[in-house]
Amino acid sequence: MAVAGVLLAASIGSAAAQDFSGWSCRDLWIERNQIYKNAGYCFRTQRAVTYFGNAGCVYDRQGDVPLSARQRQVIADITRAERYLGCTD
Repeated sequence: MAVAGVLLAASIGSAAAQDFSGWSCRDLWIERNQIYKNAGYCFRTQRAVTYFGNAGCVYDRQGDVPLSARQRQVIADITRAERYLGCTD
């Protein structure tokens, strides 16, 4: 497992990147989508609507969601970790 953590950290590539080694695909999915939920995204998939709901949502397109540079970086890091682990939505 330690080797996988090192490989995951290396695949993320940024010294400031969060270490997601040890996270499950489900945890990564929740973390990524929680950022969008907090910013007012209206989910489209049944899985996300069931888990997060759409109450109070404002933005129908992910590209319209106002996110900070840090939030965008975390989402990118999570997406790379999901790819590395072979997670599917």
